[in-house]
Amino acid sequence: MTTAVRHDRAQAPTVEDIRARFPALERVHGGHRVAYFDAPGGTQVPTSVVDAMRDYMLHHNANSHWAYPSSAETDATIDAARAAAADLLNAAPNEVAFGANMTSLAFHLSRALAPTLAPGDEIVVTELDHHANVAPWTRLAAERGAVIRVVRMETATGMLDWSDLERKITARTKLLAIGASSNALGTVTNVRAATDLAHERGARVFVDAVAYAPHTLVDVRDIDCDFLACSAYKMYGPHLGILYGRQELLAALDVAKLAPAPNHAPDRWETGTLNFEALAGATAAIDFLASLGTGNTRRARLASAYDAIHKRCVPLFDALWRGLASIRGVTLYGLPPSDAPRSPTASFTVKGVDSREVALRLAANAGVFAPNGNFYAATIAERMGLSSSGWVRAGFACYTTSEEVERLVDAVRVISSS
Repeated sequence: MTTAVRHDRAQAPTVEDIRARFPALERVHGGHRVAYFDAPGGTQVPTSVVDAMRDYMLHHNANSHWAYPSSAETDATIDAARAAAADLLNAAPNEVAFGANMTSLAFHLSRALAPTLAPGDEIVVTELDHHANVAPWTRLAAERGAVIRVVRMETATGMLDWSDLERKITARTKLLAIGASSNALGTVTNVRAATDLAHERGARVFVDAVAYAPHTLVDVRDIDCDFLACSAYKMYGPHLGILYGRQELLAALDVAKLAPAPNHAPDRWETGTLNFEALAGATAAIDFLASLGTGNTRRARLASAYDAIHKRCVPLFDALWRGLASIRGVTLYGLPPSDAPRSPTASFTVKGVDSREVALRLAANAGVFAPNGNFYAATIAERMGLSSSGWVRAGFACYTTSEEVERLVDAVRVISSS
């Protein structure tokens, strides 16, 4: 599963070393070097990822499973991507399937689970989730005569109401669909405890880790979930969705596929021709992350890298939260980082200023690129009484600096006081 190659380093790379690998960070807007706070919607990409995709398309481009060299090289590209994603998730390569994005994979999985549901069975979803982890299951329930039970969120904390989760999962529950981290608020849910609860009552568990995997190294064995999905483009890679499933489930479920297509897992889950250049890029993105750490296996290097990035981001995010909280008229959503675990994502509003206007002025006046909206977490916005323009969301990546944090806070202070 892991690559046994030594990769010792005297010391971890500095943020300046990391930033040198991202050409996008050289962009200037309005006289300012652009500060990208849009990572929760998609990170910037290091040169090594683009080089890997370019090399595949220029020198190895072919369809798979044919008897000539470039096709065999494409097969090797697929295998390498499965191995890299398996190392990222602590899975086996035959437990990893690829698709266009997490949303498409969730809908695909819902079709495979359809024959396992009967009228009156229950599916549990949450108010805290991106609707990519709600819509596939509500549609499935409507088609199969199943019942959707929705777990409430606490608007004051931006976290799940755990007692409500315990009530909603019953002996009739067949699936719990739950997010590991809110893409809108950054709050983190204890998905291992939720999985234990669901399994005790005979339900399967699907985890949306799209907002979680860029900041915490996923361990599907520890979580003990049945399925988990994440996205390469939220972790310095190309647009590609990654699905983990227990091998026995990937092999047994009645997945929609063409009759002549492979019938073994995980290939049977991948409809049509894969995006081979994106697979090459995803492998390179995972290897980029691993290059920021030390260890004798890729998994060990990833663990080291995630730990180093986390330690550097904690004080930066604390500074961002404290800075925004100190500005009159600014409202932050979710518990502060000192009170609960969270991904480095802060959503806020400025009193009297539409969030789209805040985003426009941040870009124009300070070169800060931070998006606004509900980010498909529409139920959270509704519960919190926000308009369709939602929040402004500022999220961190491995290349975020203290100067960028200060610039964002200063720019918001100007907007609030104007």
